[in-house]
Amino acid sequence: MKKFTRKTLLGRLAVSAAGALLALGAVPSLAGDTFETELTEIQQRWAEANYQEHGKPQKKAFEALLQDARDLASENPQRAEALIWQGIVASTYAGVKGPFGAMALAKEARDALKTAEAIDASALDGSVYTSLGALYYKVPGGMIGFGDKNLAREYLMKALEVNPDGIDSNYFYGEFMFEQKQYEQARDALLKAQQASPRPDRQLADQGRLNEVSALLGQVNEKLAKKS
Repeated sequence: MKKFTRKTLLGRLAVSAAGALLALGAVPSLAGDTFETELTEIQQRWAEANYQEHGKPQKKAFEALLQDARDLASENPQRAEALIWQGIVASTYAGVKGPFGAMALAKEARDALKTAEAIDASALDGSVYTSLGALYYKVPGGMIGFGDKNLAREYLMKALEVNPDGIDSNYFYGEFMFEQKQYEQARDALLKAQQASPRPDRQLADQGRLNEVSALLGQVNEKLAKKS
């Protein structure tokens, strides 16, 4: 990857060590450790960029992060996890970049996620389904983009089948239901998202998502109060 930190540099040294072990007939395990380390770093940097940065610093953070995510996916073309995170970073960057270049990023996200789906749709607790579902309902349809509410619903339902108690699968389904004005279903999904178990090493992402869940749940309750 182009951006080196002390952590990733140590990881690349581990790859060289793994190659030496392979030449000696030993079983290499460090290469897998390196991949996990770099993937965890991308996850953490995504949470920092998404929840702690704003304005130009946020855009610059996502620009650098996307290139590193692309590199990781290119270096590990058969690892669905890397492609999923390329898709997540590209789609999030599209949301903050503005109108110029956003659609190209959304298409990159879709293509990376579809490739990941073909490799291993169950990777990362079915995150590919959650991400594709969110992408299909957030992107405009018609002549502008490739958005499709029916596909969005299909993918989000698949995400819940794979990970029925997950914070992301329930949050994005709840957000989709809110946009479809199905407020009772939205409330149920968001309440379930609030009860999701914490994810290891994802404290910042979990807290940021919980804040989004609470904010959207407030809007849902307002809509339900008006109906009653």
